[in-house]
Amino acid sequence: MSRMDMAAVAPEAVQAVLGLEKYVRANVDHTVLELVKLRASMRNGCAFCVDLHSRDALAAGEDSRRLFAVAAWHETPFFDERERAALALTDAVTRLGEHGVPDDVWGAAAKVWSEKELADLLMAIATINVWNRIAVTCQTQPPT
Repeated sequence: MSRMDMAAVAPEAVQAVLGLEKYVRANVDHTVLELVKLRASMRNGCAFCVDLHSRDALAAGEDSRRLFAVAAWHETPFFDERERAALALTDAVTRLGEHGVPDDVWGAAAKVWSEKELADLLMAIATINVWNRIAVTCQTQPPT
């Protein structure tokens, strides 16, 4: 059972996050965006978002093998260089260590993404982490 319905309790706050969501949807490649959302949600243990983004990706035509492989993306051959850089950055930003995002992770992403693309990707990672933190804290359940 959910602890709280944020949209009902703080609709202006949810609308602000939806503004970020609208921005990233318009500025980040849809395939990469769904991979990033799924990976961050897995890392954060967000059942609602894992369910939502896996269903969204499947509906958009994503291959189920790739979606399952997001859990072990670094061990699989299913992702291209840009996707791998995005997934590595997602891991680093989602679980910021004591020293932040490592230079090698940032450098690999900056090598294959333009500065604007990298800014938009970072915003996408930040946005899904906001949604994850809300859903996990409020114990939002996926639909049955």
